[in-house]
Amino acid sequence: MLETNKESFTLSPEGLAEIQKELKRYETKESAIIPALYVAQRENKGFITTDIIHYLSKIMDIPASRINEVFKFYTMFNQKPVGKYHVQVCTNISCALEGGRELADHICHELGVKYDEVTSDGRFSVSRVECLGSCGTAPMMQVNEKYIEKLTPESAMNILRGMK
Repeated sequence: MLETNKESFTLSPEGLAEIQKELKRYETKESAIIPALYVAQRENKGFITTDIIHYLSKIMDIPASRINEVFKFYTMFNQKPVGKYHVQVCTNISCALEGGRELADHICHELGVKYDEVTSDGRFSVSRVECLGSCGTAPMMQVNEKYIEKLTPESAMNILRGMK
């Protein structure tokens, strides 16, 4: 279930300008949905709410149901709050064969958090995700926008400890 904001969401003037630019860039408005969701997610501390979907619908003149379809399809858009460092561990077949699922479990255990929850200090959340496109360098994880490949449980935790 999507979260709702306690107060209604509005974009910054810069965010609104960015979306308006994207709307003009494409032949169809729907092509600007993904960039608009990225802008909104960035401005809402890393996740999208129902209020944001409706807000984007109004400013983009696209039905909320259409924006929601795109939002729900792509895993890079978060449906609830994430930590300052969102750790996404690939658990698709190539990474799974190289220990990706065990890596994800190990990270959760070490951070003391369950999947898709935020650590008590707000710093980390861990998600198991489908293919991140690095099959030849499995297992791998993505922390926010940074890809980190050829991991062991120890190397992954050393990287994450460095982020604390």
